[in-house]
Amino acid sequence: MRVGTFVLAAQFPGQGQGEALYRAVRSAEVTEEAGLDSVWLAEHHFVPYGTCPSAITLAALVLGRTRRIRVGTAVSVLPTTHPVALGEQAALLHVTSGGRLTLGVGRGGPWVDLEVFGAGLEAYEKEYPESLDLLMRWLREPAVAGPGGRFAFREVPVVPRPSESLTEAEGPEVLVACTSPASVRMAAERGLSMLLGMHVGDEEKAEMVALWRQHARAVGRSAEEIRGAAHVSAGVCQIADRRTDAAETLLKAMPGWLKQGLDAHVTVDGRERRMRDPLAYTELLCGLHPVGTPRLCADRLAATSERTGVSRFALLVEGSGDLVATEENVRRLGAEVLPQLT
Repeated sequence: MRVGTFVLAAQFPGQGQGEALYRAVRSAEVTEEAGLDSVWLAEHHFVPYGTCPSAITLAALVLGRTRRIRVGTAVSVLPTTHPVALGEQAALLHVTSGGRLTLGVGRGGPWVDLEVFGAGLEAYEKEYPESLDLLMRWLREPAVAGPGGRFAFREVPVVPRPSESLTEAEGPEVLVACTSPASVRMAAERGLSMLLGMHVGDEEKAEMVALWRQHARAVGRSAEEIRGAAHVSAGVCQIADRRTDAAETLLKAMPGWLKQGLDAHVTVDGRERRMRDPLAYTELLCGLHPVGTPRLCADRLAATSERTGVSRFALLVEGSGDLVATEENVRRLGAEVLPQLT
């Protein structure tokens, strides 16, 4: 089982943006110190829900400050960036880090980001598969021409080529954030593993894995490739000597962050949004994920892996909103939970 942390650079009420970003970087450093497998970095624009606007940029910093762990984007939002630009950045980090980058990509939402970056609503509603295909071509081929439409350009060489890395991997691992049957099918048809969100439980994640396998078989993916898919389950982790204390830590801090963070999202076209109740959502997360004693946390991770077939985890560790408490949480995850899973 491979356990990593999930870092949003969340800005809790009363905190500055610099404080949130410092905690994010420090969390990543402690993730390696604690012996964990990976750190996953989120990307958001114009909202305190997450103060990192470029996961790939923060990944570069974290790769430079670490030596062993994998660093993943969770996720780089494709509709608001050019896939070639993202591909170049990913290739650069793959080559220079010795293959430690995982590029997680996603569709994002119908937010004002699409207006600010000039992508438009069509980039979100219609052009996401085209963007993903162009990105994958850039990461796998020596030269690429744009297919037309929004991405029409003459053939150009790929520099640097990911295959020039002195590693066994020809290019960076690519995952797709999946929240719907359509995104599951898109990932499966391309043979790309999934990043599954923290808002759903084991039953729904198991259904998504089964659907991925079904679509992968339908397009002729080999049995070996299907068995080797390395999906990732996102969750929340808070460790304490008593389960009630762990839940109380999150219930005190997370609803305020969720409310100010989620309320700040603005749609690009004025469509009505239906946002979760912050307290109810926090309670849901405490019930779904490893929140409690080290033994309970280990048991929940093992149970999720058994029920879903997923053996990689990206766990939100900054739910307390406090740097010292976050560092302790990460260290306990490495020292007291991880040994029970190996």
